[in-house]
This record gives sequence, structure tokens and C-alpha cells, in this order.
Amino acid sequence: MSFDEAIERASRDERFMATVYAMNTLLIHKGIYTKREFEQLFVEWVTKEDRKKSQGVNSPTALAAAGD
Repeated sequence: MSFDEAIERASRDERFMATVYAMNTLLIHKGIYTKREFEQLFVEWVTKEDRKKSQGVNSPTALAAAGD
């Protein structure tokens, strides 16, 4: 399968996931960062997002209240 064929077959979400996969694989193989470093940063980001959600940051209710 060519790159152009793959782009045509994949949905928008699948193209995004494939891009992230390809970039991370390349960066790990080139030694830019390790799989462990990637996983640590991934967990860090999800943890921060969970905190935001639990505090109501960017929730529709919080945004509506901010507009009042």
C-alpha cells in the first residue's frame, strides 16, 4: 500500500493516530527519547487533564458561569 492509498483509506482520527505512532516510533528509534520517557509524559498529561476535569475547568458549566 502506498502512503497516498493509506491516507485515502484512513479516517481523520486514524490518520492522527498513525501520525502520532509514526512520529513516536521514529523519535524512539533515533534516540531522541525513550519509550519510558514517552510513557511518563503521556501519564503526566492525562493526570493534568483529569485534574482539570475534576476542577471543572473548560466544562460547559464552568464556561457558562464565567460568561455571567
